[in-house]
Amino acid sequence: MEFKFRKHNSGYFPKKVQRSELRLFFGKLYFQWKRNFVWLCEQKFFAKKIVESNLLEKEFPISIVSHHSPIYRKLKDVPIYLQENKKVNLSIALQKINGIILEPNQIFSFWYLVGKPTIRKGYLPGMQLKNGGFVERTGGGLCQMANLIYWMTLHTPLTVKERWRHSFDIFPDSNRTLPFGSGATLSYNYIDLQIQNTTKQPFVLHVWIKNDNLNGEWRTDRDIPYTYSVYESYHAFHAEPYGGYTRRNTIRRKIFLKSTNEIVDDQLVTENTAWMMYEPLLESDQRKNDPPQ
Repeated sequence: MEFKFRKHNSGYFPKKVQRSELRLFFGKLYFQWKRNFVWLCEQKFFAKKIVESNLLEKEFPISIVSHHSPIYRKLKDVPIYLQENKKVNLSIALQKINGIILEPNQIFSFWYLVGKPTIRKGYLPGMQLKNGGFVERTGGGLCQMANLIYWMTLHTPLTVKERWRHSFDIFPDSNRTLPFGSGATLSYNYIDLQIQNTTKQPFVLHVWIKNDNLNGEWRTDRDIPYTYSVYESYHAFHAEPYGGYTRRNTIRRKIFLKSTNEIVDDQLVTENTAWMMYEPLLESDQRKNDPPQ
């Protein structure tokens, strides 16, 4: 299921659209083959080289941004073994991207590096969101890695070339510390996270697991002149004329000159619209109990 914007009275509003299983199957097949063709023809542009762990901090001494997120969360009706499996899946995937060097003009592609998550590679069933609910899929839970990398990238001069978001808001916030809609979703291989280095210096991605947290940072070999602040400029729940509720927000980022702390730009990052799978009142009550942002 997806939604398209339809005209209603004086504006455009989202309306749910049901696709047949046959159409979804062939559509997915088409986009997967299309992605493979692009990878084959443009492989020279994708980052592949990985720096050895013992040389990472020596060759790239400056940490531009770091962040961490808990692997285990309190999610209603989600069995704990799916989160335990997620930890295994994350551990396997990070071996393919930890230490990846993103040279100038190169592109980081999550799926190009990680490849298809299969049982043969050791991946386990994990939670994957689908059509307003969740299902068990081999390799489920890798979206947490994409969320982390995407959020960190917004605090660097790197350019997000491709990012997808969920069309549904499944669970009420549980101790959320980042703005709603500030993550990235994945589905092998056509729903990808891609980041391009449009600067003149290399960056390296460092990711690891410690104390049940997924940790990450972008490092480089020399300092950059800017700092970044990502914030939510708009957030609201909307009752839609076609039925149901959507959650909408706008995310922006301010760029500061590090030497003077002067704002040099205030950029639109993304505007999110997601169908809510719970009552807005429940979300409002939950947010009252959330810690300060």
